[in-house]
Amino acid sequence: MRIDETLLNEAKAYAAKNGRSLTSVMEDALRQLLNRSAEVAQRPRVELITSPCEPGYHAWVQQRLDAGDKLEHIAYDLGDAERLPEAFDAPR
Repeated sequence: MRIDETLLNEAKAYAAKNGRSLTSVMEDALRQLLNRSAEVAQRPRVELITSPCEPGYHAWVQQRLDAGDKLEHIAYDLGDAERLPEAFDAPR
């Protein structure tokens, strides 16, 4: 077996620092690698929920952006329904 010299030196230093043999360090590392790949194979597939919405902003937001407003100012205004009633009544 051939091991990169730098990696081997790091493993030896780790073993010495932790009062272990190089063999036990290598066995643990190999065991962890094999266990990790087995765990990945056993994980259930995750299905992501996607939105049917079109990308982009609501029309009223885009109008304000086109008029030169900054998005941070528009977002701040969302907290005040009296100042932007059309934003709160618009269908989402």
